Amino acid sequence: MTAGLTIPAPTAGARVLAFGDYRPARVVTNDELAETVDTNDEWIRSRVGIAERHIAGDDEGIVELAVHAGGKALAGSGLDPSDIDLVILATCSAESPMPSHAAIVAHRLGIDAPGAFDLNAACAGFCYALATASAAVQAGSARNVLVIGSEKMSQWVDWTDRSTCIIFADGAGAAVVGRSDSPGIGPVVWGSAGDKYDKIIIDDRKSFIRQEGQAVFRWATTAIAPVALQACERAGIKPEDLAAVVPHQANLRIIEAIARKVKATNAVVADDIVHSGNTSGASIPLALSRMIERGDVPSGAPALLVGFGAGLSYAAQVIQIP
Repeated sequence: MTAGLTIPAPTAGARVLAFGDYRPARVVTNDELAETVDTNDEWIRSRVGIAERHIAGDDEGIVELAVHAGGKALAGSGLDPSDIDLVILATCSAESPMPSHAAIVAHRLGIDAPGAFDLNAACAGFCYALATASAAVQAGSARNVLVIGSEKMSQWVDWTDRSTCIIFADGAGAAVVGRSDSPGIGPVVWGSAGDKYDKIIIDDRKSFIRQEGQAVFRWATTAIAPVALQACERAGIKPEDLAAVVPHQANLRIIEAIARKVKATNAVVADDIVHSGNTSGASIPLALSRMIERGDVPSGAPALLVGFGAGLSYAAQVIQIP
């Protein structure tokens, strides 16, 4: 006779309790870049929409960035470190593959013996991590989860390459996910286009990031809006009922194209890229955290999160704004 398993009853839902963000102090303007590469402020703004970006110091790695953002989210949630039993760090810019950076971040935040792992889905990483956290809470595998997107893209950029050095930047954004009597994080719609893996790539440890900008632009502006609309449908939310649309901050033209196709006519569309640049897996929580702090979006309202990038991976879900 085979013994059956006993599992906890599923929780009704999971929700985001709080967001947190961190941007390094150093700001690099377009004019500063124009001193070292053949570019200018008008050229950069017209093509990617960026005016300035934050660049981490030599003493700031993805762990340090994550600790700042994670600590802020934890404080905003009202929870103690002992209440967190899972830490997920989304990043694609780690200098070393092990040990887990999530475990180091947890230790520095005083979180004792949590589950901890790093997740790499590049610019879609935060959405992948948020979906994983939600599923863990609903399944009873975790009570509260700290989810962080932390990137130091500047260490993978060739600062003489105009096609990439104007785009990428550093920062971290975080969220605390906990139990809810009703769903506060909608079903994720995710996938990948592995046949296009080489459109955004770092070949090896001795290489810099390179991308085929036009190919990525065409893919993002055609393939991602249907994913976003499907996420709304699965969450039972009409696009016109969205309070915010927060796409990955890849390129202002891509962001605007996706927003037009989603037709979220009453939503505030995140444009954090203008002042933060492209921070890959950190960009969505960075943008939404700033929107919440400024009072741009109301608590409890639905927001659409849409991640996409290298892989080519993508993910979208609707959440309730904490």
